[in-house]
Amino acid sequence: MRGFDRNITGIGVLADRVRRRLYEFVCSQDQPVSRDQAADAVGVARHKAKFHLDRLEAAGLLEADYVRLTGRSGPGAGRPAKRYRRGRSEFAVTLPTRDYELAGQIMAAAISDSTRTGTPILQAISNAAAVRGEAIAAAATDRPRGADAALELAVRILTEHGYEPRRTDDTIIMANCPFHALAVNHTELVCSLNQSMLSGFADAVAPGLLDVRLEPGENRCCVMLSAPDDRTRGPRTSAEV
Repeated sequence: MRGFDRNITGIGVLADRVRRRLYEFVCSQDQPVSRDQAADAVGVARHKAKFHLDRLEAAGLLEADYVRLTGRSGPGAGRPAKRYRRGRSEFAVTLPTRDYELAGQIMAAAISDSTRTGTPILQAISNAAAVRGEAIAAAATDRPRGADAALELAVRILTEHGYEPRRTDDTIIMANCPFHALAVNHTELVCSLNQSMLSGFADAVAPGLLDVRLEPGENRCCVMLSAPDDRTRGPRTSAEV
């Protein structure tokens, strides 16, 4: 699942109470914080603060630099002190997987396009979603020659994007909708967005080998992928012709 291990690891680092207090203190300051400052603020020994701050840095939750706090330089100025500040990485975990940021990016791109070109907003959303689907497909290094391989590749890639695809014979259903909360209140809009994005994905990753259709069902994504029976086996050998 895309970024899942990284996000779980990053957030899991904060399970320790002392580490979480150190993180909160560093983030509350408008200037980078030294180990001594952090230790004093939280009320722990310096070596303990050092251990936890470095763990937070390794996880990407904090970033660090080195400066001489005395302001002096050259011989006798002392060793630079390590200072910490909030990291620029973002961490988020939702179970089941949700990706409202992706929906927001698609909508923002569509609004910008509609404002700039006059394209009707629903068409602009469809276009932006298809472009994002093509981008998802671009991450694949191989291109399947037959529909069976295309189905397997689709399952592998869409798993990374939170759809929880389930293959049965020549059909893939999506057990999870990454945009579920939006789909509850804006069903038609979100289902159309999903269809456009997965169509863009299918056309890019396996041109002509996969069909994408709307087929709403309870507690799952409204879009299904399939390969007609006469294409599932892939190209025939010369012996079969």
